[in-house]
Amino acid sequence: MKDFSNASFPPDTIQLMQTALDGAVAALPHPVSSAHVRSIAETILRTAKEGERNAKALERMALLELQLSPRE
Repeated sequence: MKDFSNASFPPDTIQLMQTALDGAVAALPHPVSSAHVRSIAETILRTAKEGERNAKALERMALLELQLSPRE
């Protein structure tokens, strides 16, 4: 996982990031690989760190980036 050691989020932001992660993972066909979950989580962390606070926007960004990333 990329380095997010300097990232800090309040509890309400963590909750909406969890909602985005859950939604993105649920949108994928099963079984969902751990690499896909990691990629989704990294996108959500990075996008939230940049200031996005809408769970649906975080979810969409994570799924879009997953589509654009090279297949593992």
